[in-house]
Amino acid sequence: MEKRNLILSFESSCDETSVAVIENGCKVLANIVATQIKSHQRFGGVVPEVASRHHIEIITTCIKDALEEAGVTYDDLDAVAVTYGPGLVGSLLIGVMAAKAVAFAHHLPLIPVNHMAGHIYAARFVDEIKFPALALLVSGGHTELVYLPRENKFQIIGETRDDAAGEAFDKVGRVLGINYPAGKEIDELAHQGKDTFHFPRAMEKEDNFDFSFSGLKSAFINTVHHAEQVGETLDKADLACSFEASVVDVLAEKTVHALKKFPVKQLILAGGVAANQGLRERLDQELRAFPDVQLLKAPLKLCGDNAAMIGAAGYVGYKHGVRAGLDLNADPSLEFDWINE
Repeated sequence: MEKRNLILSFESSCDETSVAVIENGCKVLANIVATQIKSHQRFGGVVPEVASRHHIEIITTCIKDALEEAGVTYDDLDAVAVTYGPGLVGSLLIGVMAAKAVAFAHHLPLIPVNHMAGHIYAARFVDEIKFPALALLVSGGHTELVYLPRENKFQIIGETRDDAAGEAFDKVGRVLGINYPAGKEIDELAHQGKDTFHFPRAMEKEDNFDFSFSGLKSAFINTVHHAEQVGETLDKADLACSFEASVVDVLAEKTVHALKKFPVKQLILAGGVAANQGLRERLDQELRAFPDVQLLKAPLKLCGDNAAMIGAAGYVGYKHGVRAGLDLNADPSLEFDWINE
């Protein structure tokens, strides 16, 4: 029987302070998430300085709650894992410092985790990841296709050249008068409307795996502003549906293109926008053409930022001997290697 491995993991890359206790990389014993959405809503997005201050205020409470909920003490732990990038530098530093303090005080190994690897490994709580695999990572800050030839190896094959999909959702939400974060509400609204506006689908047919959403965002904003100028009222549900259809079409098209080029055993859908029902339904349909590929979707409650996924990725790093010293620093622009580098 496998020895019980317990990892205390930290996530503070943006506006969620989270601490989790993960057993053997696949079982959540505790996952405490303190969200700051209400503090950022009046600004229409995340204010980095406000986020950092919230992390400082709450992180020790999160550690205490996580250990209590898991029913473990520091002595039971095998390692500490922490997101060290990408993200907001001020926010990342709080998690990194807290993790270093715990690791130092209790003589535990410190495992640095790439936030995006965390999103991918959120799928580990659904099923084991089989390699080679392909991951579609769609969040507020990132949109990328990542090839995983083997465990703990990540290679970008394509990414957005401008806005991330989640960022476009939030900006479009603002125009529609929907509070930040707008993704869930736009998704619900989209299911009530029709794709009547036929917004552009940038780079959809290009022979690469890159995305672009800034043109779509501009087209949307221009359509709404023009209607306001001429006193025309547009159907919000149709607007939401047309916008979402454009995003989902491009994401699905590029993913299918990648699946044809890279024979894989699994497609992993992860990141905040992976909670989008329109995208989930579309990928379910598209994968009927790939009977040998299993679609592994990160659990809805673990699509957003959380420390459970960092614990899952940390466990893989732990097994592979990945360690950081107490000089570990935040790396706000951290990214995976490109496939041909």
